[in-house]
Amino acid sequence: DDSLIKEDNVIILKSLKVFAGTGEPQRAEMTLEVYGEIKKASETGDGPVDATFKCIKKLYPHEVKLQLYQVHAVTEGTDAQATVSVRIEEEGKTTVGQAADTDTLVASANAYINALNKMIIKRKRNFAPDIKETKQNFKNEKMKGI
Repeated sequence: DDSLIKEDNVIILKSLKVFAGTGEPQRAEMTLEVYGEIKKASETGDGPVDATFKCIKKLYPHEVKLQLYQVHAVTEGTDAQATVSVRIEEEGKTTVGQAADTDTLVASANAYINALNKMIIKRKRNFAPDIKETKQNFKNEKMKGI
């Protein structure tokens, strides 16, 4: 499954700012590169992770369901490396994404994006048996703005 991420990544996290605290809604501001196009969004949520995931959904609209969200500390201390795993489901097919970072929210965003990129590649593989054809389809979708 991890070999899928070696191919073209459709979605790339460029920047993430999260505003969290008491008394106000949690808010995330995000910049993604989607099919080579830079897109920006700001969303509020029921916590910083929810706001972050809402930004991703706004910038890359999709209908997948989040089935699992897990955070594991890889090291100890306040500067601990966090590994985040997410599992998403689309039409009965599941995909797992993972990422690690000292910033749990960055790791969360990258894990979700990792899962989406894998899901996109799996979708393409189901319809395009040839990898060269798949890469051409990515280029065509990019030109069409899909």
